[in-house]
Amino acid sequence: MKYISLSQSLSQKIESDRVNGTVPSFAFDDSLAVRRDMSHDKPNVLRTAFIRDIDKIMHCPYYNRYTDKTQVFSFYKNDDLTRRALHVQLVSRIARTIGKALGLNLELIEAIALGHDIGHTPFGHAGEAYLDELLFKSCGRHFSHNIHSVRVLDKIFPFNISLQTLNGIAAHDGEMELCEYRPVALESFRQFDEQIEACYLDKSNVRLLVPCTLEGCVVRISDIIAYLGKDRQDASRADITDDSRFFGGELGKTNAEIINNLSVNIVENSYGKPYIKMDEDIFAELKKAKTENYTYIYKEQSVRERLENTVRPMMTQLFERLMCDLSDGNTASPVFAHHISFLETKVHYKRSAPYSDTDCPQIVADYIASMTDDYFVDLYNHLFPDSKIKIEYTGYFDR
Repeated sequence: MKYISLSQSLSQKIESDRVNGTVPSFAFDDSLAVRRDMSHDKPNVLRTAFIRDIDKIMHCPYYNRYTDKTQVFSFYKNDDLTRRALHVQLVSRIARTIGKALGLNLELIEAIALGHDIGHTPFGHAGEAYLDELLFKSCGRHFSHNIHSVRVLDKIFPFNISLQTLNGIAAHDGEMELCEYRPVALESFRQFDEQIEACYLDKSNVRLLVPCTLEGCVVRISDIIAYLGKDRQDASRADITDDSRFFGGELGKTNAEIINNLSVNIVENSYGKPYIKMDEDIFAELKKAKTENYTYIYKEQSVRERLENTVRPMMTQLFERLMCDLSDGNTASPVFAHHISFLETKVHYKRSAPYSDTDCPQIVADYIASMTDDYFVDLYNHLFPDSKIKIEYTGYFDR
């Protein structure tokens, strides 16, 4: 095990700044938070601007569903494997640790981190890819989980979330690592809405999104830190691979080493600066570690084949069936009873138009994306009881 520590000089500098009240301040100022409706959700001494965002996100009905959504491994009954609920908490914890050292706005960090995956599909990134294909084929629009997370908190549930939180969620994509992260100013909701619409029309535009705050930048790199080693830990527990296959180096190869060493290196290179940075050597090892994860975990053949042979055809059949139910006005269908009715009668928020006026392909995409893994499987079995497609799980007592 190899754990690096902050240099003595920086440790002393941070301690001195804290005692003397001279911590360099690049934190986003709560008073500058922007909402669509500035007449509501006004901050006070008890519930500041971003504490309000946190509360809204955690009380969103879809927040509960994190608990049964795949992070990486879908077909295991194993309580030790990470689900998406734990992932967002880990991102929040890591980002808050870094943000505390750098003197950033911890409530804004927490809001972005807890909401960043709330629009994710069941069955992880495979489910996201399949739903993207289906939505684009149906209406020429793309599905991206980070963009859909914005839709959940801004449209499906019109929570009046701040622009800064929504931007951090939209621009959080941890698949795009950088050695240095510099925030880019965002002027208004109008500019933000144009960026989001561009992502629906061309998925490559997601890669152009940049956080407008240092807090958003910290969450973006923390998303990588949170999954890089944890996915290896989970892969070992699922008997897919083990630590011996990974390089290590200065970064380390275990979850604990990776979290510590990346966090330390980022603080060492970012304290007192208007950007988030790691040094070139650690960044090179980060890229190598991600490549190893793809080789030995994410693209492992048996995992991919199980998803392709089950979830892909199941999602295709569900999408087509639900589209027909909407077209036929079949109000007995779960898309009405469990989704549209829930949003229009069980959840009361001010909307510019009834949710049922949404285009059918988007309604179906919203519904499927909202599902947990178990609900997805149960719905499929309910609608297609005679199907030969069955998901088989590795149980607690299977070897």
